[in-house]
Amino acid sequence: MNPIPELTPLLKQLRLSGMTDSLAMRNREAIEHQLSYPDFLALLIQDEVARRDQKKYATRLRRAGFRGNKTLESFDLNANPNLNRAYINELADCRFIEEHVAVLIAGPCGTGKSHLAQAIGHCAVKKGIDTLFFTQAKLLSNLHAARATNAYEKRFQALAKVDLLIIDDFGLKPLKSPQDEDLHDLIDERYEQKSTIITSNLDFSEWGQAFPNKLLGAATLDRLRHNAYRLVLEGESYRKLRENNDHTGLGEKSEK
Repeated sequence: MNPIPELTPLLKQLRLSGMTDSLAMRNREAIEHQLSYPDFLALLIQDEVARRDQKKYATRLRRAGFRGNKTLESFDLNANPNLNRAYINELADCRFIEEHVAVLIAGPCGTGKSHLAQAIGHCAVKKGIDTLFFTQAKLLSNLHAARATNAYEKRFQALAKVDLLIIDDFGLKPLKSPQDEDLHDLIDERYEQKSTIITSNLDFSEWGQAFPNKLLGAATLDRLRHNAYRLVLEGESYRKLRENNDHTGLGEKSEK
């Protein structure tokens, strides 16, 4: 007598769909290889765990809000011979998240800053780390909208507590009040508690110019720079290089 038809609805009732999907296959495998009952059960449990892990990963990835499939695998490292791969791999390992420090990425438009930031974010998501990606404009607009609906504190805390927050295109548009205060409060709340990745077209020495209140800007940047990993991408626009099929001229410097 085949018990599988009777087991399937019971497994679904227990929300063990991973076992349901592979039950017949694992049953054939157990018969063919004469597996013991514990070994057979272990395979079914592994299938269920794998299904749940994949579901959690898909949820984290969707919630992160990345722009397309900007992964480390899709970034053409071979086209950038001066890029410090060991440094990139160190960041991709996500130890900086355990250290609760920032990663600051600067360089001209089109040199791959946003791609690398999101690629590191993808690595974090794969490790089970909750991640959110925003442009500076989108982030501050999000907070402004929350303030207008009396949901500011709830939204602020969600941003403050996420393990990895990626802010793209910092300084692309000058900050206005209360945007500079919102950004300062967010960075201050995350300081030495969570990790933040920030990309900017501005040189590091120019970041303070984005703040109308220079004192507030200095305080914000002081917290970001403390023990931060820094990455500078140099050269022509990567987009232009791809269009011309000329993969030369993109360099990188790094320091911690």
